Amino acid sequence: MSFFIQAAHAAEPNTASSMLSSILLPVAFFAIFYFLVIRPQSKRAKEHRAMVDSLKVGSEVIFAGGLMGRIEKLEGDYAVISLNRNNEIKVQRGSVISVLPAGTIESV
Repeated sequence: MSFFIQAAHAAEPNTASSMLSSILLPVAFFAIFYFLVIRPQSKRAKEHRAMVDSLKVGSEVIFAGGLMGRIEKLEGDYAVISLNRNNEIKVQRGSVISVLPAGTIESV
């Protein structure tokens, strides 16, 4: 049977390069993951938090449901949004995804 299968011989271990490669590969993966995923996501979260903190009465906004309206009141973590003259709804401030330039609602 040894005629078809040759005996395998282990290579001499090179401990310095094997330790370096075993440490370097996970560090490289983490660095790539950090710069491609974690850092941009935290930047977007910081920008959204600043936008939500800058909301004021009279701002025209679009929120997560796709509706747009004008802020009538701010009540802690909630905002009362006027969709038109007759309809007002209360939404969480965090659901606001964009602040529109003044006069946008009338032009639409």
